[in-house]
Amino acid sequence: MSDASARQHPQVVLFDRHVNPAFVRLLGTLGYGRIFTRARGTRMWDHEGREYLDMLSAFGSTSLGNNPEELTTAMKSFLDDDAVNLVHIGPQVHAAELASDLAALAGGDLEVSMFSNSGGEALEAAMKLARAATGRTRIVYAKGGFHGSGLGPLSIMGSGRMRDVFEPLVPDCVEVPWNDAGAIDTALREGKCAAVILEPIQIEAGVLLPKEGYLAEVQAMCKKRGALFVLDEVQTGLGRTGSLFAYEREGFVPDVLALGKALGGGMVPISATLASRDVWNRAFGTAEKFDLHGTTYSGNAFACRTARTVLRLVQEKELPRRAEQLGALFLDALRDRVGKHPFVRDVRGRGLILAVELGAEPRTGVGKLLSGVVDTLSRKVFGQWLAVRLLEKNIVCQPASQQWNVLRLEPALTVTEAEIIRTVEAIGDILAEYTEMVPLLRDVGQRLGKQALSGFSF
Repeated sequence: MSDASARQHPQVVLFDRHVNPAFVRLLGTLGYGRIFTRARGTRMWDHEGREYLDMLSAFGSTSLGNNPEELTTAMKSFLDDDAVNLVHIGPQVHAAELASDLAALAGGDLEVSMFSNSGGEALEAAMKLARAATGRTRIVYAKGGFHGSGLGPLSIMGSGRMRDVFEPLVPDCVEVPWNDAGAIDTALREGKCAAVILEPIQIEAGVLLPKEGYLAEVQAMCKKRGALFVLDEVQTGLGRTGSLFAYEREGFVPDVLALGKALGGGMVPISATLASRDVWNRAFGTAEKFDLHGTTYSGNAFACRTARTVLRLVQEKELPRRAEQLGALFLDALRDRVGKHPFVRDVRGRGLILAVELGAEPRTGVGKLLSGVVDTLSRKVFGQWLAVRLLEKNIVCQPASQQWNVLRLEPALTVTEAEIIRTVEAIGDILAEYTEMVPLLRDVGQRLGKQALSGFSF
């Protein structure tokens, strides 16, 4: 629903000119363009005052909701304290307090934290930590994984589209299939490995869940071979999957844990890489090595104190338990409403990260004759098309970044049962309009044609 006021909005013109013109054009492909100007809790408002239900929560970053009052109050209080925000000539007291909180929550011997500003930086820190601590170079990662867009994390990026244009990257990074412990064992035996790096759920690859016991088995293999098991919980950590950390489900603690996104409450950039004192000492524990990793803003007081408030609120509001209960309700409701729809291949999820995988089998009739069109539509259009239709019903969500036929649903952990049911009914109502391929092809074609005539304008 691209309108003239949005296209001519001065901030859109500036963004198109000075930030990312291709993104503006992409938003215009199916008429996705909106200018969001305000947010509170699970709601967002655009430049014309229209209200939307936020079922994306900034890819899981605003797990407490948008601009949560208790968090913003604490942030305002900090600004009145005249605290030294950046300290590089002595201990960072706020970083020390946050690290202590994280150590108490993470379990095992994860007692040392390295702070960064983004999830990608947390994985960069983990890669450096693993190589420095083990004296080895090989890093094993899974196809479909997403760990950040810097040159280090791109070297363990499981998506060729994101990685290939930047080759050559960090050497001796070995890709194995997701959910294949045997392949990891082979890679560990073939060379001295510094680390295996995995996500507990591959969200960007389409919310792919691990086999039962897979992660714990990988941890055991790493211990046997002297490698570190790095678990990337940047998107799953702090309650998203129904437990504070996803690894708790399988009863183990990784050697290295990466956190981000929700840690800053959607308000400040902060991430953390946790490790044992032994691993950290082997990597950086001398006067010659103590400063081999860090950034100017890492561990800044404002971000650390904000993150401490986030951790407190997550526990006080029992958000992991809430995510487990509401996630089960969400999953059951989706399966009941659309699980048998001819264009729905699967409905899956854990806690409050869920996916509706869309597609169509071109077996007979027009579908068979247009099999190439159907395949392209499934892979490149389905998820975005459904997201646009939901946006027109004032619900914000997005497909998985590596699988556009998978609609991801990732609301704040403060979402209500009524908001979940509203979303399920909206998805069901939209899909009910299309039980055959021809009407869907016609609708998508008309939308693309209309936008093409406007030059795919925002």
